[in-house]
Amino acid sequence: MAQVPTSKTSVAAYAQNEAALKQQFANKKVKWGSAIFIRIYKQSNELQLWVKQNNQFVLFKTYAICYYSGTLGTKTKTGDGQAPEGIYKVFPSQMNPNSSYHLSFNLGYPNAFDKANGYTGSHIMVHGSCVSIGCFAMTNPIIEEIWTLMEAAFTQKQSYVNVFIFPFKLTQAAIDSNTSNTSVGLWKQLLPIDNAFDQTHKIPNITVEGKKYILVD
Repeated sequence: MAQVPTSKTSVAAYAQNEAALKQQFANKKVKWGSAIFIRIYKQSNELQLWVKQNNQFVLFKTYAICYYSGTLGTKTKTGDGQAPEGIYKVFPSQMNPNSSYHLSFNLGYPNAFDKANGYTGSHIMVHGSCVSIGCFAMTNPIIEEIWTLMEAAFTQKQSYVNVFIFPFKLTQAAIDSNTSNTSVGLWKQLLPIDNAFDQTHKIPNITVEGKKYILVD
C-alpha cells in the first residue's frame, strides 16, 4: 500500500483538523478512515465529499469552490485555461504536501478518455488558496480538511479516491439548454454515470471504449 507523502504543512494540517473531523464522523455514525468519494459541480461551485457507510456512500459535506478557471466544458489542450470534466482517480502518489498553494492533489489529467481524444495538459490540481489556472482552488482551511480525510482513508487502505467532475447537475434538460457547448457529447456520456450514483449511492463501474466513457451494468 502506497503511503501518502507528507511535509511539515501536511502534518500540521492533519493534527489541526483530525479531532474535529473525527467528532463529525462520530456524529454521523461513520467510521474514521472510511473510504471517500468526491463529486464536483462547476456551475454551482460545489465540491461534495461523500463517505462510505456500510455498502453505500453518504454525503458528509459540501464545500464551496473558491475559484476554478475557464468556463463550462472540459479541458482539451495545454494552455486553454479550462478545468477538466470527467471521471478521475487520485492515488496516494498524487498527493502533494509541498504545493505552492498550501496542499494539493493531482486529478490525474489526462486520463484514458482524455488521451484517447488527444487532449493535452498536465498537473491539474485541487488545491488551497483562491487562484487557479485550470485547477480547483478551495482555500487553505478547506483543502486541509479534504487532505485530512483523504489521508485517513488512504491510511485505512483505500487504494484511490474517485473524483467525478461535472459542469452542473446532469439532466437532459440542462444539457439541452447548453447545446452550443463543445462538450455536449461528453456530457451525454456522463449523464447516466451521474444518475447511476444518485440512484444507488455506489460508485458505478465505468470503462473507456474507443473515445467514450461507458457505464457498465
